[in-house]
Amino acid sequence: MTPQVACRFCAAGLTCEACDCGDQPLANSLVSMDAPDVPDPRFPLRVMVCSACLLVQLEQAADPGAMFTEYSYMSSVSAFWRDHTARFSAMAVDRFGLTAESLVMEVGSNDGTLLGAFAGRGIPILGIDPAANVTAEARRRGVPTLTAFFGERTATELAAGGRQADLLVANNVLAHAPALMDFVRGFARALKPAGVLSIEVPHVLAMLKGAQFDTIYHEHVFYFSALVLRKVLAAVGLAVFDVETLPTHGGSLRLLAQHAGTGQRPATPALDQVIKAEIDAGLHRPESYRILADAAARVVGGLRAFLDQARADGAVVAAYGAAAKGTMLLNAAGADSETIVFVADASPLKQGYRMPGCRIPIVAPDRLKAVRPDFLLVLPWNIADEIMEATRFIGAWSGQFVIPSPVLRVIAA
Repeated sequence: MTPQVACRFCAAGLTCEACDCGDQPLANSLVSMDAPDVPDPRFPLRVMVCSACLLVQLEQAADPGAMFTEYSYMSSVSAFWRDHTARFSAMAVDRFGLTAESLVMEVGSNDGTLLGAFAGRGIPILGIDPAANVTAEARRRGVPTLTAFFGERTATELAAGGRQADLLVANNVLAHAPALMDFVRGFARALKPAGVLSIEVPHVLAMLKGAQFDTIYHEHVFYFSALVLRKVLAAVGLAVFDVETLPTHGGSLRLLAQHAGTGQRPATPALDQVIKAEIDAGLHRPESYRILADAAARVVGGLRAFLDQARADGAVVAAYGAAAKGTMLLNAAGADSETIVFVADASPLKQGYRMPGCRIPIVAPDRLKAVRPDFLLVLPWNIADEIMEATRFIGAWSGQFVIPSPVLRVIAA
């Protein structure tokens, strides 16, 4: 990894720092239980803001091949996400008039959860994802999936084979692509002349307002506003015609775009409204993003104080959710297996491993009933309600939930 000295969109120099998270492990690089007792690799994690175009980005990006050729996240694990994809598919089929003659293509399709919802409605589908293990799972579920990194070359090859999308979906994947402009040129090539592009990204405005510093990790090279993403898409001939704010991932944007100049779908007022809210919040000023560093100090300090007190009291603390944001928070707070006995997670792909960096073991949720921890630290705070409902049984021994962000809260089960 070498520092990026120029913006990945406009090539202006990167000089404005938003937050320096120090050296952190790759958030999803889980560690086997029998791995040597040596420190896991750590890499700089520093967030910069381009003073010229306002794109928020990491100064240094890790090799995508090291993070995405095998992947531990399965989108089907979360009931919240399954419901989200079902609602989106129903909306899209109706709004865009999708039929058995259409093609829905998804970039970063993971295990095929979203595409499966379209297939259930009789719509032809195609997934693209670089992780061999999750594409194998998608195909096992009957979702045709190409194992490949997406970009202009892949899109051109698909188009040459007669495969372009009536609806092209890119949910929570654009932030993962260091070669940003190659990726969005791929969008333009993969989309039919009258097609619709649907992008979902975590909203940097929600990140700043909610002190969501733990969503910073090496997979997330970019942190988008509508203000910036509109310009990025326009640079490859795509025009945003609608935008919606969503509750997913602590606050996200869904942007709908089409080839510029087609006139297929008139623009709604929603984009201007969202951009106005961003400007009112100061997102047009690079220095506004520096509040992220203050948020990081507050959240990390709150968790450290809680863990120190719990240890002094002899309380047993477990955590739930071996998500990337959990890796980020636990390492930033200096947690280890002496302060947190384990992290429970429903995904079989994660069980039997350890969290990177802090080396806390990952176990099945049933382990909670055997150990009966006094506190359960909910790491994926964005689905805290779902997790607390599934683990409400800790109340049987007076266990309590701990939500670390944006301000640490202890909640009776």
